[in-house]
Amino acid sequence: MAMHNLVQALVFVAVLFNTLAPTVANVEGDALYALRRSVKDPKNVLKSWDPTLVDPCTWFHVTCDADNRVTRLDLGNAKLKGRLVPELGKLERLQYLELYMNNLEGSIPEEIGGLKSLVSLDLYHNNLTGSIPASLSKLSNLNFLDVSNNDLCGTIPTTGSFTKFSEESFKNNSRLEGPELMGFVRYDTGRCK
Repeated sequence: MAMHNLVQALVFVAVLFNTLAPTVANVEGDALYALRRSVKDPKNVLKSWDPTLVDPCTWFHVTCDADNRVTRLDLGNAKLKGRLVPELGKLERLQYLELYMNNLEGSIPEEIGGLKSLVSLDLYHNNLTGSIPASLSKLSNLNFLDVSNNDLCGTIPTTGSFTKFSEESFKNNSRLEGPELMGFVRYDTGRCK
């Protein structure tokens, strides 16, 4: 009887493990596919991004770790046109988000500030607008940031991870002011749209 219970428990654990692993992959695949749907892709660099595949780790320009979790998205100079999506915030182990030299527009999603593993955020030479999300200052692992050559506005944060970055990270954003004066200027003055 005890052996039968042990076998049942092992089968339960195996089933549970096998059902959870694809769920994570599907969440990440869905997040990446949301990005694919939000952009035009004239060079077909996202052609391999097939939402029917359980694992986005087989897609081009996506790198994963040993647990099949997305750690890197390399889409620099891909000529993508469209918007960043908040679903990118679901890529919990993402370390490198490389989307430089595209034609991305709209704001940087606040949800990117939840990517605790993010080391590098490369968004230079796009058409991004709006303010820099305050949530990015909480990214303690962020060592590289380049949002230069966009149309960002508001003030440049100076707290948290932003203490590591020079003005070079923000240059050629004519409506961007800063750095933020600690205690004298609110982060978001409401003038930035």
